[in-house]
Amino acid sequence: MKLALTRKNDTTNGLGVFGREIDRFFNNFFEIEPSGFFHEPWYPQIDVVEDENAIHVKADMPGLTEKDIELTVENGILTIAGERKEERREEDEKKRYIVSERCYGSFTRSLSLPEGIKAEEIKANFKDGVLNVEIPKSEEVKPKRITVTVN
Repeated sequence: MKLALTRKNDTTNGLGVFGREIDRFFNNFFEIEPSGFFHEPWYPQIDVVEDENAIHVKADMPGLTEKDIELTVENGILTIAGERKEERREEDEKKRYIVSERCYGSFTRSLSLPEGIKAEEIKANFKDGVLNVEIPKSEEVKPKRITVTVN
């Protein structure tokens, strides 16, 4: 795969200094330390869906295994914690990373749960990099159908 950059050094179009700064950025692009330039904290993206029987949480966690994940419920708060470890190996030190956008590190996501859930019956499974958590509702908070009668 070839990596190509196209640059145009024409700064006479009214952008002047801005154009030169952009050119300087691209001219020096491969001298930027990638880990410092692209570093940002990582945490899994989640979806929370509710139906009449349960609350369902899905969390995308590519690159993790079930051993990397800790799930707890305490005082009405569901906490998902874990760590995605960096994959670089010692032999990689001889390589110079040009771009490194993938994030690594520890994360914690906490969700306040409503009253009326069955914390002791929470189920979780992990498949294909997605954590699925099912939080069942107690009978008291489930919707109840009321029959309408004619007098």
